[in-house]
Amino acid sequence: MLGISESWFYKWRRPPVTARRLRKGQLSDAVRRIFDGSGGTYGSPEIWITLVREGWRVSVNTVAKLMAELGLAGRTPCRRRGLTRPGKRAAAPDFVRRTSCAGTSPPPLVTRCGRAT
Repeated sequence: MLGISESWFYKWRRPPVTARRLRKGQLSDAVRRIFDGSGGTYGSPEIWITLVREGWRVSVNTVAKLMAELGLAGRTPCRRRGLTRPGKRAAAPDFVRRTSCAGTSPPPLVTRCGRAT
């Protein structure tokens, strides 16, 4: 019908598992495991470092391509806001009696005291 043999068609339809395909599957499982373990924050450089420490021999670009194929993208964690909030109490009383008027107050950073010892 198509001019090809039936055995070739089934070989094309279901190719044999090669060593390269097997390694890529194992690598994609490892990348997914590390990515999920990081909470989705690791990008390709961090995942590559983790893979190398685990004993994989792979390049950063291979990890980046594999992450793109899997639809994984590292995201930065939410930025933490400052925890200091103004209090609801009144301000502390001014015992030094600071004023901002130019003529009535002593020079800045000078206070009067009764006795210097």
